[in-house]
Parts: sequence; structure tokens; C-alpha cells
Amino acid sequence: MNCGCFGASTQRQDTRDTGGCSTTKTKKFSYSELRKATNNFHQSNKIGRGGFGTVYKGTLRSGIEVAVKPLSAESRQGLREFLTEIETISDVTHPNLVELIGYCLDGNNRILVYEYLDNTSLDRALFGSGTRNVQLDWETRAAICLGTATGLAYLHEELVPHIVHRDIKASNILLDKDYKPKIGDFGLAKLFPDNITHITTQIKGTTGYLAPEYVMGRQLTSKADVYSFGVLILETVSGRSSGSGTWQGQKLLLESAWQLYEEGKLLELVDPELGDFPEKEVLKYIKVALFCTQETANRRPMMSQVLDMLTKNIKLNENELTPPGFFQDSGGSSSTQLKLKSSESSTSHQMSSVPLTITQVTPR
Repeated sequence: MNCGCFGASTQRQDTRDTGGCSTTKTKKFSYSELRKATNNFHQSNKIGRGGFGTVYKGTLRSGIEVAVKPLSAESRQGLREFLTEIETISDVTHPNLVELIGYCLDGNNRILVYEYLDNTSLDRALFGSGTRNVQLDWETRAAICLGTATGLAYLHEELVPHIVHRDIKASNILLDKDYKPKIGDFGLAKLFPDNITHITTQIKGTTGYLAPEYVMGRQLTSKADVYSFGVLILETVSGRSSGSGTWQGQKLLLESAWQLYEEGKLLELVDPELGDFPEKEVLKYIKVALFCTQETANRRPMMSQVLDMLTKNIKLNENELTPPGFFQDSGGSSSTQLKLKSSESSTSHQMSSVPLTITQVTPR
């Protein structure tokens, strides 16, 4: 165990007509069924938009409400990613994972059908336009972090083969009527057999959440999800987007959090709309986020350790905490800049060896 932070098997079968993807336990819908359920994908039923298309609320003939996600014609998610999403979660059931109800593969129409969650997504609750009247108290925010961590621990450590989500972000954390979180959108997920330590893969994900080793060397492990989760905690505590450079000059959220930590002013990070909150607990959450976003991947905790850090009376060993690494787009150009922080200096490295394009990284 490299982290110094503190002192169900699935089966996949029939693959016909799905490019190698098992869908035997997932209902197949016709395009006409889903068109009728969403009133011909009417704008009044639009409940969100992701990197791969608009999501609509629909009502099936049985009366069950669902979230319908058709892939747009311009979608960067191809058939492989679509089938991956079905295969990855069709047999997986967990209270903190969105349930895939079915799919449609009808001609050029590729559609995923999920359970409908009343409060859409965490990003809309935290910083979406017109939603700041949603008052998320500390108890609710803490429960969202814990539920997300529980879902990730299940994916990383309990499920066989293990799954790395690869796109943990606020818009992919969906909230039910009681604001219970469920991880959604598995289109970029990767399966990890027990004998695999890492995968070298094309960079895909969202700016502001990507781990340094993944951006610089395309080395993907579960610690990339841990990094993204750390950023998610900071967003949940601060009510600010990780992709925004408008707070404290042009500093990113993680960069600002580390500076406040060094200055002993971490409570300045807290969302001013939060109201009363337990300072000691909130400080612990922020510090756990910093453990999760350390520049070196093997210094980050596993998600089961993160849960222990957040829920048990464990003293965090801050002597083991090292600075984060993060990157940001360089003025909207095709190059991307990785800022590696150290206690003595801050350096920047141009990533010419790992070119990023709009098809690879989803901007905020």
C-alpha cells in the first residue's frame, strides 16, 4: 500500500448484432417507442446535455419515467463507446450507480435509456444557471461525496473485472429526489482485469478533472478516478467549477485550494451560500481532496481508504501530503499546459509529446 494518508462478479454473454457487447439483461427499445415516450424528443422534455448528446425525460407506456440519451449526429461517441457503456453497466447494480434500463440500436439511432432522477445532476445543483436557489446544506453535500466515493470504491475494488470510470465530474453525478448521488455516463469506462496494473490509452475526459500522469503519459489506472473525485470534493465544498479561472485571478480551483492550504486559510474556499457548517469536518473533506489530487499517482489513496478517511476518526498524516499537479488549456490553443507544483517552485511543461485535440478532451 503506497498511500501514506493516515497514521461481485459480472458475466457477459450473447454478443450477436452488438459488436461483441452483451445485452442479454438489457431491454431493447424501438426508436418509435422512445420517440413517443419523449413526445418526439420535444425541447420541453430536455433535462440536460452531455458531451455526446442531449438527455430527455420520457414516460414509457408502463408509466415509468426514464432519462433518454440519444447520441447526436455530431457526437464524438462512436458505436464502440456506445456498446461499451451498455456492456459496462448492464449487469451491474449498486445504489450509487445509475441503472441502465435499456437501449435502442435502430439504424443510425443509438439511444441509452436510464432510470430518471428528479434532481438531474450535481453540476446543475451547484453552479447551473437558474439553480442557485437550490440550497445544498453541508449534510447533503457530505452525503453526495460519500455516496460517490462508495460507488467508486465498488467499481474499483469490489466489481470483477474492476472498472475505471475515466470521466468522474459533477455533470456525471446524478441526484435523485432525496439528493442521493448516482454515478452515470460509462461511455469512456475501461475494464481492468486483476493482472493489469495500468492501461496506455488515448486521452479522453474533461478538462479540470484529468490526472497529470494520464495527460502526460496516457497511463490510466484507478488513481485517475481518485484524482477526479478529489476535484469533485473541492467543487462540492466551494460551489465553484474546476474549469473556471475567474476566481482569485486566473487560478484554477485546485491551484487556489493548494495556495489556501499553504497559507492556512482553507475555510476561505467554502461556498459562501453554505450557511452554518462544521468547520472541522469541512476542513477534513478539503484535505482529503488534496490527498486525492497529489501529483504522483501512487501517493493517492484508494477509494476504500478515502471512505475511511472521510467517515472514521482517523488523524490525517499531513506530513505525507504533497502538492497537486494540474493542467489547463493555454489560451484556447491546441497546446495544453501542465503545471507541476512543488513546495519550492512552480513549473510548467508544454505537452508537445501528447497532443490534445477537441476530439480527445471535453472542455468544461
